Amino acid sequence: MSQSERLVLATRYRLVSEIGQGANGTVWRGHDELLDRAVAIKELRLPEALSEDDRVVFYRRTLREARAPAQLRTHSIVEVYDVVIEQGRPWIVMELIEAPSLEQLIERSGPLPPEQVAHIGRKLLDALAIAHKAGIVHRDLKPSNVLLDGDRVVLTDFGLAFSSGSASLTKTGHFMGSPAYVAPEVAAGEKATPRSDLWSLGATLYAALEGRPPFERENVMATLSALANESTPSPQNAGSLAPVITGLLDKNPTRRLSHARAADRLERALTGPRAGRRPPPTPRYRMLAVIALVGATVASCGIGATALVVGMMKESPGPSPTSSATSPTGDPGRAAPPGVADSTLVIRARTAPCKIFVSVPGNASTVLSDETLKPGEARKYSEPRINAVLYDASACDVWVKGAQQPAGAPGERKNITLNEEGSGG
Repeated sequence: MSQSERLVLATRYRLVSEIGQGANGTVWRGHDELLDRAVAIKELRLPEALSEDDRVVFYRRTLREARAPAQLRTHSIVEVYDVVIEQGRPWIVMELIEAPSLEQLIERSGPLPPEQVAHIGRKLLDALAIAHKAGIVHRDLKPSNVLLDGDRVVLTDFGLAFSSGSASLTKTGHFMGSPAYVAPEVAAGEKATPRSDLWSLGATLYAALEGRPPFERENVMATLSALANESTPSPQNAGSLAPVITGLLDKNPTRRLSHARAADRLERALTGPRAGRRPPPTPRYRMLAVIALVGATVASCGIGATALVVGMMKESPGPSPTSSATSPTGDPGRAAPPGVADSTLVIRARTAPCKIFVSVPGNASTVLSDETLKPGEARKYSEPRINAVLYDASACDVWVKGAQQPAGAPGERKNITLNEEGSGG
């Protein structure tokens, strides 16, 4: 056991085990013995040979990192509990979030689907709106500072945050931030503003969609040169998110999307196009099927009809127009999972991995599942409104309102939208 692991900070915070290390220190899993709860403790190491003036700046920046999120208190920003000075250096005590960062998820899984990126973007935009309303500019928004804890998206690391009511801690001529995610006006020496945070949000979402930020090059100087001199590349995997990404990555901050406009475009991406704006079906795609499920028992109870929309998003040979809608689907020899009759949607992996993204649409979309099911694994949902994406329809068996759906072709992406509306009477 190291000397650090034997430490108890301020007679209450015990270091349990190391979580990770960075350039400026170590993050520990800790235990608050006074309140009997798990915590995260960030140990900040002072660089060697610091002058007294630089040491003062370091301590002030540490306090800023703690104070900024402590002032905001929102579910989308990491909560800070305490700051302790021990062994001549500061330690920040925070809530423990045992979840991967967006950077780790990109490295592990590659580019993420637009639906998931839209959810992440909406949550981050909400966090930035709260920070900016309080006069706080983050200045270092990037994938490594975004934690993904299930449906929760958490913005962390306010070490470079700037409050409109505080003095600058950056020396003239010193560049602060991450070059691949910094706004061009900040890289050119201008003061960071809420609009520059929105650029960083755009670069972060671009990286999530494409696997790398838009101007990243082999070194810092090449990255800054590309940022200053090259046009912003168009994202290739953005889908309906393209207007959001290009709007946030406008190099002119006065033309860049505002919070309100970015939120509106993200909401459109989350909920899909309005019915009146849907393009007409063509022979290259299966026609959308709208099925009204109205039974005599339902009618007698005064409950409205249930609308089911199943969209096929990729060309597929599928069944012929004359084939029966009740033709065998999936594996007829396998029984349906228990609970199918009581669920609005059931998805089960077949012989191949079944990757799914399931959410509840609305003003704040709720992610129910974002995972790859192993063969035989099933997920059941009872929510009346659901959006689901199957990334390989041939790998999944699907039941909607108890009825098994036709199997898809290999590699076929399938969207499922359920929208039940009813009124008691």
